[in-house]
Amino acid sequence: MKETAEPAPPPAPGAEQYPALDFANSAIALPGGQFLDLLGSPAATNQWLTEHDLAPNDAGLQEMCAAQLRTLREQIRALLAARVDEHAAPSTALAAINEALTRAPAASLLHWDPARGMYRAVAHPTTQIVDHALATLAASAADLLTGPDATRLTSCGSTPCSRYLLRHGRRHWCSTRCGDRARAARAYARRTQQETH
Repeated sequence: MKETAEPAPPPAPGAEQYPALDFANSAIALPGGQFLDLLGSPAATNQWLTEHDLAPNDAGLQEMCAAQLRTLREQIRALLAARVDEHAAPSTALAAINEALTRAPAASLLHWDPARGMYRAVAHPTTQIVDHALATLAASAADLLTGPDATRLTSCGSTPCSRYLLRHGRRHWCSTRCGDRARAARAYARRTQQETH
């Protein structure tokens, strides 16, 4: 898939309650084989975290940090898909969420250095920011998947969209744009079917 300059759609229903839902939806499939990754670079990841109050503007994220967050996103997406499709949760995704949950708070750990001997040191500030973000997003995912809203979780009903949302009534789309696209596709299919008969 190729990257696109198309703007990101608005947050899907439920994202305001569950940051993990917005996080899972930060990889967006668009029509025409285009793809938008809101965590596609360290700068983009830092911006996403800043917009969600999980990092300061100047956190200085590196590619390793962005990659950790993209990995967690895919594991959360796997768990959301398992819930929506009523499949067993993948053990690797469960392990990744549980590992992320244990990341915060960052403690001053004990280290050994031949020149210094034993000493305690806290993690690098950027590592602490990323660990806090990972733990917060994992906790949000766990709350969503185990709470009363889990039964409302669904995937967007508009192809090729791959975003998740909390269903309200009969709405099965993550945004007005996807709803319009789905209705247009149904109208086109009906028109085409009538023309062939």
